[in-house]
Parts: sequence; structure tokens; C-alpha cells
Amino acid sequence: MLKYSSLLLFAVLVFSCNNKPDSKENAPVSGTSFSTEGKKVISWTTADSSDLRLSLTDTLTFKEKAQPFENEVIVFVDPQKTFQTYFGTGAAMTDASAETFYKLPKDKQAEFLKAYFDKETGIGYTVARTNINSCDFSSDMYTYVQDGDKELKSFNIEHDRKYKIPFIKEAMKAAGGKLNLFASPWSPPSWMKSNNDMLHGGKLKPEFYDSWAMYYTKFIKEYEKEGIPMWGISVQNEPMATQRWESCIYTAEEERDFLKNHLGPTMHKEGLQDKKIIVWDHNRDLIYQRARTYFDDPEAAKYAWGIGFHWYEDWSGGQPMYDNLRRVHEAYPDKNIMFTEGCAESFNAARYNAWVLGEEYGRSMINDFNNGMVGFTDWNILLDETGGPNHVQNFCFAPVHGDTRTGQLIYTNAYYYIGHFSKFIQPGAKRIISSPSRSQLLSTAFLNPDGTVVVIVMNQGNNTSPVFLWINGKAAEAQVKAHSINTYIIK
Repeated sequence: MLKYSSLLLFAVLVFSCNNKPDSKENAPVSGTSFSTEGKKVISWTTADSSDLRLSLTDTLTFKEKAQPFENEVIVFVDPQKTFQTYFGTGAAMTDASAETFYKLPKDKQAEFLKAYFDKETGIGYTVARTNINSCDFSSDMYTYVQDGDKELKSFNIEHDRKYKIPFIKEAMKAAGGKLNLFASPWSPPSWMKSNNDMLHGGKLKPEFYDSWAMYYTKFIKEYEKEGIPMWGISVQNEPMATQRWESCIYTAEEERDFLKNHLGPTMHKEGLQDKKIIVWDHNRDLIYQRARTYFDDPEAAKYAWGIGFHWYEDWSGGQPMYDNLRRVHEAYPDKNIMFTEGCAESFNAARYNAWVLGEEYGRSMINDFNNGMVGFTDWNILLDETGGPNHVQNFCFAPVHGDTRTGQLIYTNAYYYIGHFSKFIQPGAKRIISSPSRSQLLSTAFLNPDGTVVVIVMNQGNNTSPVFLWINGKAAEAQVKAHSINTYIIK
């Protein structure tokens, strides 16, 4: 859980700054001058080799500081230039997460829900993802229809009523009654596919395009009957990956045509035109080619809210391909870019405390926000002591693990790193300029709807450093610990 001595209620600050929605999200909107007069900076820190875990650490003040010197470490913040609108942060509520949750004692279930969804004592998740049919992080393989039922007369979500549906309802309640939930399929039923197998890739047979499109609408309507509103769907999880688990392959053209000729029209016909549709839902590496194929076709583009991406591309020891997001953002500023999945793979319980787990999240989130991402959805929100359950032994890390043998919750530092974003950036916030003067620092910043400014600074270096947060000739001096992430609230 969060380690701090007291909760801070942030006051609402009203100042004159143009924060209207951008007609072109990649073009900055200029407002009037932002004043630091009378404002305080509240700092929160998570740091290696310390007990600081999303801890309230300091209150800073602004002082006059004109031209900085070359040897000073500065993070330049400019609230006058606003960019994309922040949607939210959350995680996937898979079968594995739900099963693990219900194996924990009641007090630990309550602790878990507060830790993730409570806006004051937790990290305030507002987004969730779940699976349509089974995925690798299910204990068994399943669909919602009987074999060969093209008309979907046997469609039934009874399987999900045991764990997944009550789990999502508990999370919604803990989040204040609402979560922006979207659902993704890993595979259609085997009999709809070219390889007659839910696993190992294969393609959706053309004769089942309309039936499969209707399948999404059945799922949405059945969940909504259970009292779980669905915000949206993605067309297919990882449509270019032939996996040993549930998978289904679409070329860009095949996914485009399925969207514009079948899924999109079916969603409208069934009265679900308000549900958002996310395309791609795979890695950054091919994202521009996929975006161009969907969004250059007006008939397909009109159904797509945006494009989803994962972080599993093979970057061969270099840097992840963050710039590929920027290319999409520059070319299609009216389309949203959403992180829909990522995790640390190759689970090993001996690495629960490995600092790189959190740093991978911090590095990715900062770079992706700065390149146009609007929201972040982690992979499994909870896993057990094996990194599962998982019916194909594809075990991995989650930010929080539940040890079903001892009934204890284990918080990796990834939980705290994500919390430095999700706890403080409010849905509807606008990204603003945040520019560090040293390469060991990564930074992003947002202007919240209530007028507070959130600046996140991650130190990848091995040394503690003084850092000035500089705005319009005034600066607040902070101490940034080695291998730390820090959130500064200007209020």
C-alpha cells in the first residue's frame, strides 16, 4: 500500500489558460502567461535503496531564477503549450487476475481494491481491459457458444460469472462506480478459423465474418445486462502474432476490411455506435503501416476511435521505437493512441524487488506520453505466486502478486512507478512541455482540469542530483535521488 503519513487534499486553482480541445492535437495551444506567484510544489518520491514508495516527501517554493547556467540540472516546464488529452490509466482484469483475487483472504481483497482503485489512498485506476473468450492468462480454454453455432443462439457468458464478472464489479465499486472497460478477443472459436484451432494463429474464415462481428455485440450486451457498462473493444489482440496460445492473424488490409464491412456496421446496427473501437492492439514496430492502412480509408477510419499498441517489439538491445508513435500522432492527430498491453516477461519470484521492473514502466510511460499516447493499460492487474495461472505456461510479472499459499500481497516497484502517473494526472488533463537539461532525466508533464500542474521526473542515473523545476524565470529546487521517480504537484 502507499507509504505516507498523511493525505493531501489539493485545492482548486483557477488561472487564465486556454485549455480548449485542440482541433489538431499535435499543434500546441498557447494560453496566457502562467504565474507561479504564491504556488507551492508538493513532491512525491519512489526511490531505490530507500523505503520511499510513492511517499509524500517535501514542499518546495519558487524563487527568482532567470537564465540557468550550463552546469545546472533543469527541468523546463511550459504550461502555455498544451497537447493531447489524457484519457486514463488502468490494467487488464483477466481470468487469471480474477481467480487469484478470489483465492486471497477477504481483508487482502479489500486492500487490493483500495490499492488500485481508491483515488485517495490508492493509485486511482480509471481504465480496465478484459478478454473475450479465453486468453493465455486463463486456466482453461473456452468460448461462449457451442461448436458450429453460426447464428450464436447458444451464446452464454456463464463461464465469466464465477470469477471475472464479480471481480470487475468489485473494481467498479472501489473506483467510485465507474471504469472505462474495453474488451479484446484473442481468438474466435476454433470452428470459425482456417486452422480449426484457437491456438497457433490461423485466420478467421470469410464465411464467419458477420457471425464474428455479431459475437462482439452479444458480449457487450450480456455484460451490460450484468451491470457492467462497456466503454469499447479492440478488434483483435496482437493480429500479427502466431502464438502457442489463443491467437488470430489479420493483415492490415484484412483488419481494415473486417472493420469497415462487418464489425463497424454491425455495432451500429445493434445500437452500439457509442462504443469505441481500437485497431491494431499490437507492437510499436509496425504501427505506422497499420495506421496508414486503416486511417487513409475514410470508411474504415470513421469507425476507429484510435490505435492501440504494446511494448513487446524486438528492439535488439537498442531503444524501444517510441518515435513510431510520434509518426502516427503527426500524421493522424485526430486519432487516439492508447497503450493496451505490456508486462515484464519471464517470471521469477526472486526478482520481485528488481528495480528494473518499475523503471521499464516509467521509461515507457514518459516516452510514450511525450510522443502522443493518451492512456495506459497495463497487462494483468494481479497474478499469483507462479506468475499465473496460465494454461500455456506463459508466466509473467504483474505490479502486484497475490501469494495464494500465504494470503499475502506482494507489491513490486512497478506498482509505485505506475502510481506516479495514475494517482495525480486527472482524466481530461492536457500534456504540456517538460524538457530536462540532462539525459539521465526523463520527464513529462500535464495540466489538470482543476488547474494543478503535474510534473513527473525519473532519474535513471546512479547519483542523487539537485534539479530546478523552471517556469517563466522562476524555479523550485528539488533533490532527485538516484534511480527514482518523482511527481511534483504545482498548486
